[in-house]
Amino acid sequence: MIATEFDFIIIGAGSAGAVLAHRLSADKQVSVCLLEAGGKDRHPLIHIPFGLAGLSRVTSVNWGYHTAPQPQLNQRELFWPRGKTLGGSSAINAMCYIRGQYSDYDDWAAAGASGWSAKEVLPVFRRSEHFCDAEDEFHGIGGPLHVERLRHIDPLSGAFVSSAAEVGLAQLNDFNRQHREGLGLYHVTQKNGQRCSTAVGFLAHARYQENLTIITRCLAEKILLNEDVATGVQIQHNGQTVKLKAHREVIIAGGAINTPQLLMLSGIGPEDELHRHGITVKKHLPGVGQNLQDHLDVIIQNSASRAAGYGLTVGAIAGFVAQGVKYLTGRQGMLSSNIAEAGGFASSSLASADKPDLQFHFIPAILNDHGRRFSYGYGYGLHVCNLYPRSRGRIRLHSSRAESAPLIDPCYLTHPEDLQIMLEGIRLARRILQASPFDKWRGQERLPGATKTTDEALTAFIRQYAETVYHPAGTCKMGAEDDPMTVVNSRLQVKGFENLRVADASVMPSLPGGNTNAPTIMIAEQAASFIQTCHTSPA
Repeated sequence: MIATEFDFIIIGAGSAGAVLAHRLSADKQVSVCLLEAGGKDRHPLIHIPFGLAGLSRVTSVNWGYHTAPQPQLNQRELFWPRGKTLGGSSAINAMCYIRGQYSDYDDWAAAGASGWSAKEVLPVFRRSEHFCDAEDEFHGIGGPLHVERLRHIDPLSGAFVSSAAEVGLAQLNDFNRQHREGLGLYHVTQKNGQRCSTAVGFLAHARYQENLTIITRCLAEKILLNEDVATGVQIQHNGQTVKLKAHREVIIAGGAINTPQLLMLSGIGPEDELHRHGITVKKHLPGVGQNLQDHLDVIIQNSASRAAGYGLTVGAIAGFVAQGVKYLTGRQGMLSSNIAEAGGFASSSLASADKPDLQFHFIPAILNDHGRRFSYGYGYGLHVCNLYPRSRGRIRLHSSRAESAPLIDPCYLTHPEDLQIMLEGIRLARRILQASPFDKWRGQERLPGATKTTDEALTAFIRQYAETVYHPAGTCKMGAEDDPMTVVNSRLQVKGFENLRVADASVMPSLPGGNTNAPTIMIAEQAASFIQTCHTSPA
């Protein structure tokens, strides 16, 4: 038996939901319920940073979605991993701490999301953070989210950073300041050499508070509504249907895929989509599920001419054992690495003056199918993605059952400029990998292959090999209430309803230029402030 009445119910215990639970339950006079479809974050590969290499194979912590066939990508159905455990995708991501270009948030404000400008969100980023260096204008200390330097850096990653000057880029030691065009090492969300997911950072102490109830392995079926007021949530739990009541608010934090799905299952969304599945329309909100954006990514993959990086060979076994001992005894060494140790930002010919529109993630290993298949031998690769895609996709329902995965159609490369930017990114990535710091390791280019040099050949490579780099957003965008395609207002309240909010990456009007975990945490911090302002505890 579980309690069924709470002041606040949060749906989704991921990058946003765990933050909300931490902040709202700090008021001991209110009761908070946090719902999570997955289980507890006990799998050891979650907490060992290098465990990232195997997490894509752990189906118990992953929704394991696939997209609809993509016409511009040879009709391929792309694998979209999303976290299904306490901490959500922050428990399975590469831990790179990137906020995006600060002007991205000015763009949000200009698009109708008042209160979300760069100046206004910077203090919110700082509030969450416990930065490894001193506090300053850009970084905070004392927050729940630990942001640290890497404890282990492979020499190949160092070579990548040293290549910057030869391609006309700066070497940077912090990508979260005003200017970030250049190459460098990423800061990571780690604490003492272990992953600092939002479950670790924000729920570590809050999960033991009497006023916070965490229910795992439960599936939200629909929001309970009384006319235009959200009153609770219907869930599946232990094989039973249970209705939970919220006295104050229901906050959806399911992410860019699950949040629009749940709204539509609840009768909130495009009426034609709801009618198609026999769902009673509670509110026609045509923007639900629309405006889907994601960072499409392709890898330039090289073999190494000598042992280097994180190669899988018989001869490397002894080294892995030694590194395991080193990690267990001091949280040092290779196993403390996030693998994607280095990266950077650059501009294509289509970039705006203040916005580098290409991002790199360097991997000192051979990556095959998101790590789901082993690749033997030594090598290294450079991911390149277009940070500001013009293409827009959608989330639709597969059926009216919550157990059915939604239809995910990112519509990759439907805007021609997206392809041009990726082509330029490939050419710059090749120049980086051809720089002199790689001379002693350089082997054959495996992908796309040294003979593939024309636009036609590289376009064919992109269509056959491009994949997501795991940043879906925008499917319940916030903005002005008179915009017919917005779903929530600037305070994240679902239009036309009381006591119902969305707080996750789905509310982003446009993708920030970088990894999305830190911006999602910032959104949750903002949501918590909005909620605390609206609701005061009884005297």
